[in-house]
Amino acid sequence: MTTEAADAAGALQAHRPMLLGLAYRLLGSRHDAEDVLQETYLRWLGVDRTTVGEPRRYLSRVVTHLALDRLRARQSGRETYVGTWLPEPVPTTPSPFGPLDRAELRDSLSTALLHVLERLTPPERAVYVLHTAFELPYAEIGEILDRSAADCRQLHHRAAARVRQEQRRFTASRSERERLLNAFLAAAQDGDLATLTGLVASDAIAWNDGGGRVRAALNPVGGADRIARFYAGIYGRPRQPRTIEQIELNGEPAVVITRADGTRYTLTITAADGQITGIYVVGNPTKLQSVD
Repeated sequence: MTTEAADAAGALQAHRPMLLGLAYRLLGSRHDAEDVLQETYLRWLGVDRTTVGEPRRYLSRVVTHLALDRLRARQSGRETYVGTWLPEPVPTTPSPFGPLDRAELRDSLSTALLHVLERLTPPERAVYVLHTAFELPYAEIGEILDRSAADCRQLHHRAAARVRQEQRRFTASRSERERLLNAFLAAAQDGDLATLTGLVASDAIAWNDGGGRVRAALNPVGGADRIARFYAGIYGRPRQPRTIEQIELNGEPAVVITRADGTRYTLTITAADGQITGIYVVGNPTKLQSVD
């Protein structure tokens, strides 16, 4: 590596956790986020860096534009994905995205929120992430997105309103979610339908992402009774042996379930008012490569 390339790599490395976290929050894919950072490095290597006053701001701009290009392309081709699409789970102990010492940084990584962000337009998602997670002012966001500060403020207002509609469904504390997750798995393995039904809210929804690679429900499963029967049928004791490992994914309690044939699934939940409101299961093996 030349001295010039080493200097460029060093400057990028200094901001890598933040940039990776930005790309991941915009895309919901660690793999795609890493690709964006590699392309950002190539562009950074080719620019006259003596003209760049603030490398972090310049690199954030490049990462954001590259991520939005990928996001638009992915959304236009989403109809070819088999079943439900969920974000790629990422272990966060330690966090590859830097310290998660603020609630906004940690919450903006959650599977539930990333799933909600999929319903926003790419500009809405970018403004929401940049302002909420990274606390950038609208003027700076406008420079990144080539929009006015007023336009960015309006985009954030619309995005935040949509997020708030869903956030009532995931207000439980971390300890409460962990308790409900463990109770749900225990009842599912026992085939205890009464307990399962009581743990799940009447309007709960379970999403399962197999990507056509492993067995998974193609459509969301809704309602306490249907969810209870579905998961009791999968995890009940007569079924094949499996191991269940506690882990932190995306800054929240989760489990990795490994079947005897080696097939793995990650499972996280959302909860409110003492009941589970959402279940997120990822089994697509291409999305589990970073989950040991």
